[in-house]
Amino acid sequence: MSGDGDKGSADDRVFKALASPVRRRMLDALKAAPHTTGSLCAALPDLDRTTVLQHLRVLESAGLVTGRKVGRERHLSLAPLPIQRIYDRWISDYMRAVVDLLDRLDAE
Repeated sequence: MSGDGDKGSADDRVFKALASPVRRRMLDALKAAPHTTGSLCAALPDLDRTTVLQHLRVLESAGLVTGRKVGRERHLSLAPLPIQRIYDRWISDYMRAVVDLLDRLDAE
């Protein structure tokens, strides 16, 4: 399989993970500070532990969250590289095109 196909499926997992408002809330919590699984559950009191764990699996599959065991606890952190990859590939080029268009419109 080509490297581009691998990037495409990785990007698909990131977009799928970011499509959920619940998962974006979880990422916001992890952006503010690392959490244990228990403290992340406590930060999302409207969700039961099973739901949080299901969403965590999607985030980890997309590479957006990393977890490591410390004793009995699992410490979770935001992994920003997949979001940077999405920005570099999709957003930055479109942003430049819009800025160029606005610049041309201002010149006219």
